[in-house]
Amino acid sequence: MKRILLFVVTNFAVLAVLSITMQLLGIDRVLAQGAGLNLTGLLAMAAVFGFGGSFISLLISKWMAKMATGAHVIEVPADMTQRWLVDTVRRQADKAGIGMPEVAIYEAPEINAFATGWNRDSALVAVSTGLLNNMSQDEAEAVLGHEVSHVANGDMVTLGLVQGVLNTFVIFLSRVVGFVVDRVLLRNERGTGPGFWVTTIVAELVLGILAAVIVAWFSRWREFRADAGGASLAGRGKMIAALERLKLNQEQSSLPPQVAAFGISGGGALMRLMASHPPLDERIAALRAADRPERVSPVRRA
Repeated sequence: MKRILLFVVTNFAVLAVLSITMQLLGIDRVLAQGAGLNLTGLLAMAAVFGFGGSFISLLISKWMAKMATGAHVIEVPADMTQRWLVDTVRRQADKAGIGMPEVAIYEAPEINAFATGWNRDSALVAVSTGLLNNMSQDEAEAVLGHEVSHVANGDMVTLGLVQGVLNTFVIFLSRVVGFVVDRVLLRNERGTGPGFWVTTIVAELVLGILAAVIVAWFSRWREFRADAGGASLAGRGKMIAALERLKLNQEQSSLPPQVAAFGISGGGALMRLMASHPPLDERIAALRAADRPERVSPVRRA
């Protein structure tokens, strides 16, 4: 959850800076010169800035995650717990065929963990102190397997590509809407007026929220894949036990704002749309269903 939140927030911030830069440099005015809008030029510009913002977010994702959570990377294990963490991640990374990620611990009461990084061989896997204090070693091993699977699946890069496409259309469509409002509704015939700027900003915010819903949907889909990967690396029983422990912990205590904001354990329709993770019951059911042998229909005689 923290991984998605940090990426989306960083992407919004970078996109806002790039949009302001385009206005200050006069790029929007150049594209809107004359009686019409240069759609080809606008789409090319949107792609450059859209993918640029996404990949800048991706490249600084490890740095942002460390800064936001205060995660301390384990350089030399200070105790048996840290030694176990490093050894477990190394064993799972070797099995998954990726480079050894950095392993970190951050102070937080909730049971949580995340993985981030711009490629499979330069990643970060971090766990909270709440996870270490409230999960058994088997459960923690499954969580680490889940995060290593995110890295092995290239989820952050794929997320960057998805976000880049969405950014492109947010930039493109918001300026098309701004141009239509400025020229057709406000009947401005002299370049780009205040109506263009105000409408573009509002359209970017609205379309950005819709893009975040799509990103959240993609995130929910890949959580099932990471659960399956964690089951492969640590064992299906351990992965199910880890999810059940997380569910029990949430039922017994109120969620902190970081988790509650993304509705990790369900909620209303709006929360389900913006949730980065599927409900835990669905994830547990998916793992149990995958563990059952398929039923073979009897062969009928002609």
